[in-house]
Amino acid sequence: MTMRRASRREMLAGLVVLGAGRAEAAPGAPIIVFAAASLKNALDEVNIAFEREGGAHGGGTARASYASSSVIARQIEAGAPADVFISADTDWMDDLAKRGLIAPGSRFDLLSNRLVLIAPKDSQIRLRVAPGMKLATALGGGRLAVGGPDVPAGRYAEASLQALGVWPSVKDHLAPGENVRATLAFVARGEAPLGIVYETDALIEPAVRVVGVFPPSSHAPIVYPAALVAASRNPATSAYLDFLRTPRARAIFRRYGFGSVGGGKRP
Repeated sequence: MTMRRASRREMLAGLVVLGAGRAEAAPGAPIIVFAAASLKNALDEVNIAFEREGGAHGGGTARASYASSSVIARQIEAGAPADVFISADTDWMDDLAKRGLIAPGSRFDLLSNRLVLIAPKDSQIRLRVAPGMKLATALGGGRLAVGGPDVPAGRYAEASLQALGVWPSVKDHLAPGENVRATLAFVARGEAPLGIVYETDALIEPAVRVVGVFPPSSHAPIVYPAALVAASRNPATSAYLDFLRTPRARAIFRRYGFGSVGGGKRP
């Protein structure tokens, strides 16, 4: 992992951040949100609520672009015109902060999540998520769908499998996805007998069922930080970030299975 990130940094070291000199956004221009793929259903609804409330009374609208946190973080590094970044882990937010690409003081922890093992809805697999579980046997010659090595869900999955002592038995039997929704789709279509995704993903997909929940102690806390992109020149962005922490927005996130983190306070 360290070698992969170092290579990426060398590759991007000479890039000019095109958004640094971005002009003031035109009045009424939508707020562009780059968000982790696992947020799609919930955040789409939050954005509709934001618009219905008159952009939290400032008349703004929000449009979201979803992908793996690693992909959208790299796009921001390369100068993509984003106003807000919401990551599925703290590492990619830290990466942008170290590069000066996040507005100081704007960052806060928005949501939490849980990691679950899933199977196709009609699967007969029964397995207790616990140290030494027979995960490789349960795969029955198939592959375990997980996020790729740069995808937060994939990193949480590897850490948890390492902690439970089963990583060596499955590491050569993986079906890595480009983001957690791709992982979910592998299992929903029956292309993988088991997969590891966030609980919120499993809740929105009727073609899968939860086999078990990974112990929170087996991986780093799953936290979704949000922040203003330093190059943003959209004056409505502040109202949007405030709206994400309102009772209205939190109720929507909660309905999709997300938890809160520290009352939305800045670290």
